[in-house]
Formats: sequence, C-alpha cells, structure tokens
Amino acid sequence: MSCSILIIPKNPNYLCSVQELQSTYTSIDSRLFSREKAIAMQNPTEVIFNGSLATQLGLTHLAEHPHRAAILSGQRPWGNSIPFAQAYAGHQFGHFTNLGDGRALLLGEWVTPQADRFDIQLKGSGPTRYSRRGDGLATLQAMLREYIISESMHGLGIPTSRSLSVVRTGLPVYRESEMQGAVLARVAKSHIRVGTFEYVAQLEDLELLRTFTHYTIERHYPDCLKNEHPVQAFLQSVVAAQASLVCEWMRVGFIHGVMNTDNMSVAGETIDYGPCAFMNGFDFGTVFSSIDTQGRYAFGRQAPIAQWNLAVLASALLPLLDQDHDKAVKLAQECINSFVPLYESLYENMMRRKLGIPKPIEGDLIIIDELTRWMQSTQADYTQTFWALESKSQRDHDLYFTAEFEKIARDLSELKRLHNIDEQESLEIMLAANPRFIPRNRWVEDALQAAQLCDYEPLHKILDAAKQPYLKLSHLPELYSLPEDQSNYRTFCGT
Repeated sequence: MSCSILIIPKNPNYLCSVQELQSTYTSIDSRLFSREKAIAMQNPTEVIFNGSLATQLGLTHLAEHPHRAAILSGQRPWGNSIPFAQAYAGHQFGHFTNLGDGRALLLGEWVTPQADRFDIQLKGSGPTRYSRRGDGLATLQAMLREYIISESMHGLGIPTSRSLSVVRTGLPVYRESEMQGAVLARVAKSHIRVGTFEYVAQLEDLELLRTFTHYTIERHYPDCLKNEHPVQAFLQSVVAAQASLVCEWMRVGFIHGVMNTDNMSVAGETIDYGPCAFMNGFDFGTVFSSIDTQGRYAFGRQAPIAQWNLAVLASALLPLLDQDHDKAVKLAQECINSFVPLYESLYENMMRRKLGIPKPIEGDLIIIDELTRWMQSTQADYTQTFWALESKSQRDHDLYFTAEFEKIARDLSELKRLHNIDEQESLEIMLAANPRFIPRNRWVEDALQAAQLCDYEPLHKILDAAKQPYLKLSHLPELYSLPEDQSNYRTFCGT
C-alpha cells in the first residue's frame, strides 16, 4: 500500500520544552479540524484537579502552575498550543450526520516521560463552527459527572478517557433551568472515532483516507504496520478491542447510553460520557438515557451495537482493504463476523471469573444461564448478587434466602467441588472480578447536588471509593449499601 507517511515523534526529547504540546493531528489535512478559541469566562475557578493523573503523565509543571485554572479553561495558552476542534461525522441512533466538536477544543498531544501520547481536550469551552446552533457550553453537574464516572471506570480497570480537572466558568448555562457552567479537561489516547473515519471517507479523497488510516494505525496499533495487510489487521484489532471493552462494561453493569459511531473510539477506550449510568437491578433491557426511547442502547444491546458500529468502520475502510470491491467486502465481512464468537468467548470467561471458576469446565454455562435467568426474573441487584455467592455472610436481602437462589448457590458450590477448584483460589478470582463499589446513581446525584452549593465532601468520598473499588473502605459504609428503587431514574446528554 503506497501512502503519504506522517512520522509521529516517539521521543519526548523532541519537545522544545517539557511544557509544550505536540500537534501531529493537525499536520494530516486542514479539512479535519478548525482552529478555535475558548469563550471568555468571567472567573474560572478550579473545582477539582486530578493530581495523581498529572503525576502519572509527568505534568508536574502544570500541577504547580499558579494559573492552572485559566489554562485548563482555555483562558490562557498552554505553551505554544493553538487549540482546534475536530471534524467528524457519525451515525446517531442509526442516522448519518456530519458533526464535529461542538463544545470541545483539543489543546494538543502530551508525550509522557515513558513516550506515551495523550490528547488534552477541553469540554464545555464554548461554541465552534461545528456547534449546529448549540451554545458549546457544559454544566458543572455534567462535567463533574463525567469526572466521577470516568475515574470510576479507571479504578475498575476498564479502558477509558480520564478527567484531569473541572473548572467553574462563572457563566450561566441554560438547560432545564439556569445552571452553573464548567469546563472539563479530558485526557485520552486520542479522540479518533469511527465517526472520524466516516467523515474522511465521505470526502472521497483516497489519498487522504490512506494517510489518515496510516496515521491512526501508527498511533494506536503500530504492530499492524508489520502485517502484510496492515489495514485488515487494523480493523481486526479494533474489533478485538471493542469486544473486550464492551465485555468489561457488562462485567460491572455499565450502560454507555449513547453508542453512536461518533462516540466510539478506535483506540478501544470508553469515551464521551453522556447519559451513562451503572445498573442496580439486573435487566438486559435497562435504559437510563432520556433520549433512548426505543432501547437501542440498552444494557443487553451494547454488544450488537458495537458490531454494527464496527461494520460502519469497515465500510469506510473498503477502498483500502482491496482494489477489487467484492474482495474488499469479503475481507471486511470476515472481520465483522469474527466479533460474535470473540465476544461470546470473552463474555463466558468473564462470567466464569465472576463466579470464581478459573477455566471452562463441564456444566459451567448451565450455571451462568441459570443465574442470569434468575437475576432477570427477579431483577436482583447485579453487584450484590455476586457478593451473595461469595459468602452467606454477605446475603443481606430476602432474595438471597429464597429456594431458587439457594439452589443456584448449591449447584455452583457442587460444580466447583466436582472439578477440584480450590475454595480460596475461587474466592480470590471472584474478589478480583466483582467490585464492592460502583458509582450508583443515587450517590452520584447527591454529590452533584452538594457540589452546586460548593460542598465537595460527597464528591471526594465517591472518588476515594472509586480508587479502590474492589475493597470496602470502613469509613464509607453508606457507599456500599443498596439505595431505594431507582428504576425510573433518567440521565441526560447535557447539551
């Protein structure tokens, strides 16, 4: 495959200064972005700064900067950075639309001392050319919510974009009512989405598609460049990354809520936290998003939707897979068809870990099916059900003393005994797979309401628990209890 090659500097010594950001993305093509500036803000004030993330990234100069809030709200430049908004398209609830960063600015790429590359993006910094009549702003509640959920996902060991800070803007934001404005500083491997490939493909510039695809492969899947068919290897790698990611969402009961193609990172990270939430009572049909009235992105639909999105990516890559269209379609279909058996294998192994079964054994799928059917019929709490299977001492609900559940627990115990699975080994597997803490909707909402009044104690309690979600912290007992029924709880995009 001949193409224009963009060399991405790997060595952090390439930087003119440790304070500077790179911008390899803008060297691809001017049609992929628009230079923009953040809106003027009255009094940017820092609400929270992720010091541990800053240390991990080697951002020591930023952690100590006296004008940190101004920098992380776009009011002061980050070195020689020239912010820009990315262009992309996307299928939103199945319908194709030209989009772009309507309320976000990418400051540039930070290269860590370990030579890892991350985007630094501001979300809620004001309108851009892609805003489509939107105000380009974000509410304090929505940005703190993304901070909580993304950091919780990181603590759970699930690939995700992360939150560096939240800054109050001093500007009013009008949604259901007048609300406080804020900017989130987000860190991600990149913000290249399936929708970005859709945007490039519709430009019908084959050389640009080659160049952009090579850039993405070099940035995220460089080993694919060693393959005889690098684009096919890239597509297969994204398939594998997405299958693994969605399986991890299912492990902890996470519902993304808006799996449009423009919200799907090709780097395999969870990104664009909008109307997302964690499930309490188990139900494959669980939907929290106020706009997902048909359940397109329900808990149990996430894997099929991921495969649908991957098919869209494959369609954009067809001209690069083979010059013969029919052969290209066949190659793409083979990659997309591999998603289902791969995901099913990952899912079964994930459920085995949640049950403390270290490897496939005869009869394990029967137990998994039996438990899943019971949880679906009773809508038992997804997180606490696995605690109840770990130990009788953790059964604090009448459901776990019913004959049906007792039978499941006995069947599981007998299965492990028949296959000589060590009890302690089994328990350790369960403890590593089943979190003690998830950011339940009630606790998150309580923290957000308190933050509106400048009371950040509930927020910091949640974040403390999120750092060690597989442990019960003795000083935060309330975060491990089951709140009242929230089956009617709804989340919103915040735009």
